[in-house]
Amino acid sequence: MKGIDTVAVLDFGSPSARLLARKIREARVFSEILPFDTPPEKLKALAPCGLVLAGGPEGTDHGAAPRCHPGIFQLGIPVLAIGYGMQLLLQEFGGKVRAAAAPEYGRATLKVENPEPLFMEFSGSTVEVWLNHGFQVEEPPPGFTVLAAAAHAPAAAVGNHEKRLYGLQFHPEVTRTPAGFSIISNFLYQVCRCRPGWTPEAFIERTVAEIKETAGGKRVLCALSGGVDSTVAAALVQRAVGAGLNCIFVDHGLLRKGEAERIRRFFQDEFPLNLVVVEAGERFLKRLRGITDPEEKRRVVGAEFIRVFEEEARKLGTVDFLVQGTLYPDVIESVTRDGTVKIKSHHNVGGLPPDLKFKLLEPFRLLFKDEVRVVGTKLGLPEEVVWRQPFPGPGLAVRVLGEVTPEKLALLREADSIVTREITAAGWYHKLWQAFAVLTETRSVGVRGGKRSYEHVLVVRAVTSEDAMSADWARLPYDLLDRIARRIINEVPGINRVVYDITAKPPGTIEWE
Repeated sequence: MKGIDTVAVLDFGSPSARLLARKIREARVFSEILPFDTPPEKLKALAPCGLVLAGGPEGTDHGAAPRCHPGIFQLGIPVLAIGYGMQLLLQEFGGKVRAAAAPEYGRATLKVENPEPLFMEFSGSTVEVWLNHGFQVEEPPPGFTVLAAAAHAPAAAVGNHEKRLYGLQFHPEVTRTPAGFSIISNFLYQVCRCRPGWTPEAFIERTVAEIKETAGGKRVLCALSGGVDSTVAAALVQRAVGAGLNCIFVDHGLLRKGEAERIRRFFQDEFPLNLVVVEAGERFLKRLRGITDPEEKRRVVGAEFIRVFEEEARKLGTVDFLVQGTLYPDVIESVTRDGTVKIKSHHNVGGLPPDLKFKLLEPFRLLFKDEVRVVGTKLGLPEEVVWRQPFPGPGLAVRVLGEVTPEKLALLREADSIVTREITAAGWYHKLWQAFAVLTETRSVGVRGGKRSYEHVLVVRAVTSEDAMSADWARLPYDLLDRIARRIINEVPGINRVVYDITAKPPGTIEWE
């Protein structure tokens, strides 16, 4: 982000990189995730005020373990190395690290021996942390001193004050250890001397100015789905280009029950925009006919979206830019590079056709979902829009397993509506990241009206999360799950069994496809 202090986070393939990036932003400093093998020249050009080496899934003794370029430590940039990153830092400067005899990962108590500068608030006290016992520091490098120790980790935190290099054997980004945020903040402000410039107000001001410079006086087309990301993006771009913004809402026939009409009313009555509504359900279903592979579904829906936009744009005249609500996790999950694996394509990242006729405007490409919600609130959007649960761009196409048909969509809409209504009535809607239904291809034997039935199995999925990069299954009350299952089976002919998904992310993903 131009004009504000930035901290670079090197990603070694662990979710900790995402968590660290978010924690840094919570401290009002912008963070950017970069590949572990980013060359020193690129880092120098970025001119970060600090560098964080995140954890990784392997130890440095693993032959295929990712390694950063040693030249990054010679740039004079302050470094905070965590877990696996600490092993790399210490070995680079002559320290000795070995695999622990009994690896552990969990809560531990640190005794602070040298509080300056990371443990300033904890002088002479103990600190609860989430310790990585996967390795043991046998000997810190010359010039490094021990800052804190634990029973099984005599050098749990080390530092070289002169070079501004620090290593932690614990994970300050873990939310279950509140002291971690203070340690991260001390690194940012005491070591890196960062200025707290990452605020929603500053983001809005800078982004509006950039959009004006890029697209001012030109016609801009917005892919409006009614979800949080595209709605906030439309509000932000409208502030920059005014009447130059034209929004297209495509009813692709893959929305939830009553959703198309709700979206239409909102953008015509409550938050007026230059809005074109395109009824394209039959078109999308025709393109999806016979397709069962989830990646192909996403590509087909993404490509067809663009074709619809291009057709509508020709009716409007010259259109120069296309606005999308792409988020940082979308980009991270869709990109494949050495040392990381693509999890899935997102329809607005991996699903775009190569012959795209527009230039893209993606104001949230470096933002997490929670940051977009805050921006939406600052822009004056109502709470029911800003706090709407995420919904995939391909819609119910990726919640109907196997081929997408009108009959399956009808079943899923009714069941999903029951899930949403019951969760809302029970006061759980805003406690969850997402809650939805998935229609499987599996059929099971049941009894309906005293007769044998052989009908679909439906999955109910509800998760808690902060940024969708990781998630846990929600511990919904048994009586709530019972009401959901009974209503679906009694009110939706064609479904005779309801199961509840208790898989976390990782190893699963939030969506089934």
